[in-house]
Amino acid sequence: MQIAAQPARLLGLGTAVPAHELPQDMVKLVASKILGPRYPEFERLSKSFTNSGIDKRYSVVPFEWFEAGKDWPERTEAYLEGATALFVAAAQKALDCAGLKAAEIDTIVTITSTGIATPTLDARAMASLPFRTDVKRVPVFGLGCAGGVTGLSIAARLAASAPGSKVLLVCVETCTLSFRADRMQKADIIATVLFGDGAAAACLSTDSATDPIFGEGAEHTWPDTLPIMGWDVDTDGFGVIFDRSIPEFVKQNFADAVADGLESIGLERDNLSRMICHPGGARVVEAIEAALHLEQGVLDAEREVLRAFGNMSAPTALFVLERVMQGAPTGTMMLAALGPGFTASMLPIQFD
Repeated sequence: MQIAAQPARLLGLGTAVPAHELPQDMVKLVASKILGPRYPEFERLSKSFTNSGIDKRYSVVPFEWFEAGKDWPERTEAYLEGATALFVAAAQKALDCAGLKAAEIDTIVTITSTGIATPTLDARAMASLPFRTDVKRVPVFGLGCAGGVTGLSIAARLAASAPGSKVLLVCVETCTLSFRADRMQKADIIATVLFGDGAAAACLSTDSATDPIFGEGAEHTWPDTLPIMGWDVDTDGFGVIFDRSIPEFVKQNFADAVADGLESIGLERDNLSRMICHPGGARVVEAIEAALHLEQGVLDAEREVLRAFGNMSAPTALFVLERVMQGAPTGTMMLAALGPGFTASMLPIQFD
């Protein structure tokens, strides 16, 4: 693994979810009430709730919020309140884990794709977290499910480029606010099956002897794949784009992207003790295992996070990383996620 003379290291990691718990059986009942009468295919697709590998999720809004149609202002109001609170909660946990105070942070990288805020979430969080007035702010929008890995890669490069500086990464997504009862597309049903809200934060610096150490990140964007994943934007808000081909696309193409990424950073598959992957859904996890010729079920931490939190988009990969780190890992691992573009994002992580 290519390691800088003064590589970025992880000082602390924190995760947070909002207060409203959404048990999957209750989500199915509420979705059946709202969507069932409007969508002829709902009964057939409702089996996805049972087969999703998800037990529960969390939302910044309660069940009642979803019963009436929402417009941009209502969705944005919920995003600004919920995402800012999640930002503060996750950032504070990461700071506490690192033994740092907000005033010690030199750069904040903010990753989000589920709402629009100007001033951005980092500026709004300053009312609760006493960051310095000269802190550098790097808000990044639109990376989707790849945002956690790409965001961590950006934060690591920024930390390595300014040795001794302290970089805070915060990934915040409120996916549930994109719930749509008006479009009647299969993708909206699948989003209702999968999406949850959450945030993850990480503190990085070269000024430490802790591990893990971050290597150089890599990305692979496939040509002519814009329609696979992303948002449609209309007068009511975001509308999810999920192409039904995603699992099969992963099976056919992910291994080559990983191989190219490893080559670009001077690694081979045999160098890796584990892949740490974003669990977009149960079928996607299975597709990743098949693509990489892994034993079915080996991505256990990924399934555990999916079961407990659903797909939270960008933060989800860091939830998996947190769970893997609880097992005192060793060796070199590769953090990976797939997102709009259609893009594979990868970042090697070395544990002593």
